[in-house]
Amino acid sequence: MTRSGSLYQTMVASGDDPDAPRRVRVERRDDRAVVTLDEPHRLNVLSAPLVRQLRCALRDLDADPDVRSVVLTGADPGFSAGGDLKMMDAAVEQLDAPEGVADVWRWIRREFGGIARLIAGSETVFVAALNGAAAGVGLAWALTCDLVIASERAEIVPAFGRLGLIPEVGASWALTRRLGYQGAFAYYLRGEHIDAHTAYRMGLVQEVVTHDRLMEAADEWCSRISEMPPHAVAMAKPLLRAASDANWADALTLEEFAEPTCFTTAAFADSVHSMLNREAD
Repeated sequence: MTRSGSLYQTMVASGDDPDAPRRVRVERRDDRAVVTLDEPHRLNVLSAPLVRQLRCALRDLDADPDVRSVVLTGADPGFSAGGDLKMMDAAVEQLDAPEGVADVWRWIRREFGGIARLIAGSETVFVAALNGAAAGVGLAWALTCDLVIASERAEIVPAFGRLGLIPEVGASWALTRRLGYQGAFAYYLRGEHIDAHTAYRMGLVQEVVTHDRLMEAADEWCSRISEMPPHAVAMAKPLLRAASDANWADALTLEEFAEPTCFTTAAFADSVHSMLNREAD
């Protein structure tokens, strides 16, 4: 349990304040949802209200079996500037308190990390739609998503080093798998902004589109998901995430255990019958 009046509890109370302005918008349509970080005048900085509202929104969508895909984006002009410097300053001032750095750890693990774990562990597919600059924890959340698409205005901002921080909230895992160890280390040391097309060449995003087509392109990915049998996508996501950490033999074993389940589904049976009928014609 946390100490009464600790920094963590203060931040949670601030984020859950019913009078706090809404910092997250959720739009539902059929089997998909768009979640927008909505504090554009601060470039969607990760204030306590935004973080707590986002966690609540994603938890509700994840619990809804009718939602198959979620698009995570920001209100223009940016995706997210990352951590709230005002909160960081408050944390620094509290480091000599009885809780010390444990209070900061609680916020990072339970709130920032809680959102990343929800995205990664959910059977729902998450599509990050980068509409502008993405930095810090906001960038880490985007890289945790199952797909990342970018507007031509998007920028990847590796701000960790300049703040005296390290890659956080799963970013070290994502970066080393996309860039390799040396590429990730060079990315960290350079700290240079990376434009959308360079990010695509590096494998940090899967598609770059004009700014006015970003949400249309995100919706097209959601439609691809909708057109596939629900069990196939729901099973492929954890399989592929596990395989990224497995050796070849273990990945093969994971597939061998998962594949027979697919044979039991009506969707697979219908596909086989349909193909056999075409061959017979």
